Amino acid sequence: MPDFDIAVIGAGIVGTSTALWARMRGHRVLLADPNPPGSGTSSGNASTLATYACLPVNDPSVLTGLPKLMVSRDSPLAVSYVHALRNPRWMLSFLANCRAARSRAIAGHLADLLSHADAGLNPLIAEAGAEDLVVARGQLSIWSTDAGAEGAEAGLALRQQLGIPFTELSPEQAREMEPGLRLPIERAVHFPAARHIRDPEELVRRMHARFLQLGGTWRQSTVTRTRAQDSGVEITLDDSTFTAGHAVLAAGAFSRRIKGAGAERLPLGTERGYHLLYAGEAARVTRPVGWGEGGFYAVPMARGLRLAGTVEIAALDAPENAGRLGYIARKGAEMLGPLPAPDSHWLGFRPTMPDALPVIGPSPASERIIHAFGHQHLGLTLGGISGRIVTDLAEGRQPNLDITPFRPDRSFAPL
Repeated sequence: MPDFDIAVIGAGIVGTSTALWARMRGHRVLLADPNPPGSGTSSGNASTLATYACLPVNDPSVLTGLPKLMVSRDSPLAVSYVHALRNPRWMLSFLANCRAARSRAIAGHLADLLSHADAGLNPLIAEAGAEDLVVARGQLSIWSTDAGAEGAEAGLALRQQLGIPFTELSPEQAREMEPGLRLPIERAVHFPAARHIRDPEELVRRMHARFLQLGGTWRQSTVTRTRAQDSGVEITLDDSTFTAGHAVLAAGAFSRRIKGAGAERLPLGTERGYHLLYAGEAARVTRPVGWGEGGFYAVPMARGLRLAGTVEIAALDAPENAGRLGYIARKGAEMLGPLPAPDSHWLGFRPTMPDALPVIGPSPASERIIHAFGHQHLGLTLGGISGRIVTDLAEGRQPNLDITPFRPDRSFAPL
C-alpha cells in the first residue's frame, strides 16, 4: 500500500489548492515544496481573480509590432535576444499561436475554463476562512490613446461573443469610479464579476493551514525525481522517499526540473513578471485598474499599492532587469501622478507554454502522474478549478468540463 493516495509537488496556489481539494475529499495527501507555501510566484501577482482575462498574450498584433516592442524602452513587452536565439522552436511556436484564428481559439478555451474558476476557488476560500481577503469591486480597464481605444475593439467584441460580462463607461464615469487616475481616458470598461485578493500569499498560507488541520502532510523539501510504477509513483525528496497512488506536478515554472515526471519533454517557458510596492499608497485606487497601453495593473493591497505586470521573455535564471522596474515606476507616475520611492520590488516567474494555455492532465510519462502547471498570468484565478480537476482525475472521475485543449500531449506548434 502506498504511503499516500496523492503527492502534490509545489505549494503555490495551484499545488496548495490541489492538496486542499484532495484532503477535503478524504485522501491521504503529501504536499512538498522547498519554499514556504505561497512564497513564490503566487505571492507577487496582480492579485486579481480575472475571470474576464481570456485574451492570450498570443495576439495577432504581436506579429506586426514585435520589432518595435522588442527595442522600445516604453514597451510592456521585453524579449531577451540571447534567450530567443537559444530557444528558436519555442519562439516560433509562440508566434505561430499569434495567428488570428489560433488566437481566437485559445481565447475560447480560456473563457471556458475561466467560467468555472469561481466554482473551483470559492469552496477553498470558505474552507480556509479567507473571505476577509476577498474584495468584490470588479476590475476597471482603461485606454489612454485613440489608437489604444480602437485597438481594444476586437478583443472586447470577442469577450462579448464568449459571454464575458462588462460595461462600457464614459471617461467621466471612469474618473468618478477612480478619481485618483491622472491619465487621459479615451475608453474604459468595467468587469463587474472580477474580484481581487488583498494578500494572495496570506490566502495560500490559510489554505495550507487548513490542509494541515484536516490531517494533510507537509514536507518543506525539494522533490528531485518521480518514478512511475504499476502500483503508484515513487517520490524522491532531498531527504527521504515516499510512494503515492498518484503524483501531481504543480511546480510552476520549475516543473521541468523534476526528473521522471514528463515535463522535461514539454516546451515550458517563463514569462518574468515584476511588481513595485508602495506601502502608504493603497488609497490611490479602490479596485484593480489595468492600463491597456501600459500593460500593468494598479491594485490596492493590504500591504500597500502594488503596480504589477508587463512581460519579459527571458531565461529562468537570468538576472533581474532593472529596466522593467524603471518602466513600471515611470508608467505608474503617468497613471497616478507622482509616487514616492517604492518600498520593495519583486521578480516572479510565470510558467508559460507557447500557446498560452495551461497544462492539465495525465503526463505522457504515466497516467499516475498528473500535470498542473503553465497557468501564465492566471494561476491565482485558475488555481482552485485546476486543483478540483486534478483531484477528479486522480479519483478516476471525468471532470465536468472538457480539458482536451489543456492535455500535456497536445501540439504546441500549429504551423
